[in-house]
Amino acid sequence: MNADLRPISKVVIVGGGTAGWMTAAALSRIMGPLPDFAIELVESEAIGTIGVGESTIPQINLFNAMLGIDEREFVRETQATYKLGIEFVDWTRIGARYFHPFGYYGIDMKGIEFHHHWLRARSLGDTSDLGDYSIAAVAAHQGKYLPPAPDQPNSPLSRLGYAFQFDAGLYARFLRRQAERQGVARTEGRITHVERDGETGFVTAVVLESGARVGGELFIDCSGFRALLIGETLGVDFVDWTHWLPCDRAVAVPCAHRPGHTEGNDLPMTRATARKAGWQWRIPLQHRVGNGHVYSSAHMSEDEAVALLLASLEGEALAEPNRLRFAAGHRHRAWEKNVVALGLSGGFLEPLESTAIHMVQSGIARLMTLFPTRAFGSCEIERFNREAIQDYVEIRDFLVLHYKATERDDSPFWDYCRELEPPPALAEKLAMFRSSGRVFREHEELFTETSWLGVMVGQGIQPGGYHPAAHLLPEAETLQRLAHIRAVISGTVASMPSQAEFLHGRGSRAAA
Repeated sequence: MNADLRPISKVVIVGGGTAGWMTAAALSRIMGPLPDFAIELVESEAIGTIGVGESTIPQINLFNAMLGIDEREFVRETQATYKLGIEFVDWTRIGARYFHPFGYYGIDMKGIEFHHHWLRARSLGDTSDLGDYSIAAVAAHQGKYLPPAPDQPNSPLSRLGYAFQFDAGLYARFLRRQAERQGVARTEGRITHVERDGETGFVTAVVLESGARVGGELFIDCSGFRALLIGETLGVDFVDWTHWLPCDRAVAVPCAHRPGHTEGNDLPMTRATARKAGWQWRIPLQHRVGNGHVYSSAHMSEDEAVALLLASLEGEALAEPNRLRFAAGHRHRAWEKNVVALGLSGGFLEPLESTAIHMVQSGIARLMTLFPTRAFGSCEIERFNREAIQDYVEIRDFLVLHYKATERDDSPFWDYCRELEPPPALAEKLAMFRSSGRVFREHEELFTETSWLGVMVGQGIQPGGYHPAAHLLPEAETLQRLAHIRAVISGTVASMPSQAEFLHGRGSRAAA
């Protein structure tokens, strides 16, 4: 066999945290049984991890299932709560709120999407909210939770989607234990030098402060914003999208649950509240509440941003504020030579729709599909980079939607957002919805029609019409069917346990 076509025998992961240990756990689970295959993760306890993202989207269930993780243990060990969607407060205008649910709205009828029947009902005088047709939205606002029931196709529970809110540091430790059981070697130390091949420019080893040398054939850069390998060493440029997503700072701090509040007995949702120069997140976990303020440094000072966040905490702050600087965008190439960037080293899009952990998951899945030999074929690398960029573009457009579609005119920040020119694909989606109420999901992009519909309606975008096939149902039958869907969802939610009851009954409640 040609030497270049030999299998990779050593993978080196640079950096721990969520991205590093997700990668280590997944690679060792899938590739670990290969003969003569080793994975080594290098991290330094002296270098902190970002840990901004504690909120996820439903795709994490696929990742956890692939790892064979028991959900009860996972929820207990990471102090997790369930998440049925995101509530947006003050985005459309001050005082307005809407919910972006996981799962679906209603049921499709007469061969067309449900929302066209809802739009027709509104033209007939029906005033029901779109969220009334989502079991995720109704359950979240009542603090209820049960897992999906795919074996009950006639129940709204069959169409429920869910994710988690957890302590990212605890999740990394949880995955570290699994990865080490699967044979991953961990090396403690700060990297001071990176060795490269003089002819190919490939990375051959990282050298630690102690003088130890860690060599390999494939290197995964999980070094966070520093981008030690992909940026500092290989010099891959960063594509900056700040003009579309102007928030470039964040301050994060955990706090205790509000006084007198039973821990874990909280609404299964993340909340994003718009502020005058950005927005604030609230993520309830079993043992604490995660809080953060994402803002534009061009429109607000750091001191003001920190003060605003601290003043709005519902309980005692449990740590000093963590101040973060970033730029929205991505590396021009996430895979360069024998280095693959995953997580913050490859790019960053603010946590508004909780996509950071998913982007790591997506990159791992793509790497597994295109896993190289020592030849490092250009076809595989080019496809990886093309698909990685497409992921960023599609998520970027969805995030820009939240800022662009607003009526707020109470600050220079919101004036900027309201007047910005949207990216072409977003402009097309907006034009299509305004024209006929149609929503399209392009080439299996991350966010579904439900997501696009929920945010566009929530942000006050007015559809110019609906599908003509909605007239296949008589007016009275349309209104009757919609009322029946609302009643079934309401009745189902009424019979569901609270999230706290479910955690206790499931054995997922963490020890105090």
